[in-house]
Order: sequence, then C-alpha cells, then structure tokens
Amino acid sequence: MAEGAGKYDAEATMVMQSTNATCVIVWVNGGDRGEGFAVQTKDLILLGAIPSIMRSIADQIEQDMKNMS
Repeated sequence: MAEGAGKYDAEATMVMQSTNATCVIVWVNGGDRGEGFAVQTKDLILLGAIPSIMRSIADQIEQDMKNMS
C-alpha cells in the first residue's frame, strides 16, 4: 500500500466522510483512471488486520461461487 493520495483516494475520502466509517477499501475495476484501490483507516490496528480480512472475504466469495454451480 502506497502512502499518500492515489488514483481513487478522493472517492475513499468521500465514502469515509459520508458513512462516518472507521475504515474503507475502494476497489475500482475498469474505472476512468484505470484499475486501482484505496484504503483509508483511522485505526492502525485495523490496518494490520486488513490482509486477513480480505483473505476471509475471498474465501467466502469462492465458497459462494462453488455453491452456485
């Protein structure tokens, strides 16, 4: 994760502010500025947990896809 503003940092900021969230992850596929993602959090402990959270989400998506077939 790069430090500083990225391609979609403004969108992540908008989501953080409009939802009063502690953390947001914005992933863009096929966007007008190309593919990219932005992560923002107010909680450094949560930042460290994001990789395992994302692995869990991926596992859930894979299981859902298996159940659909």
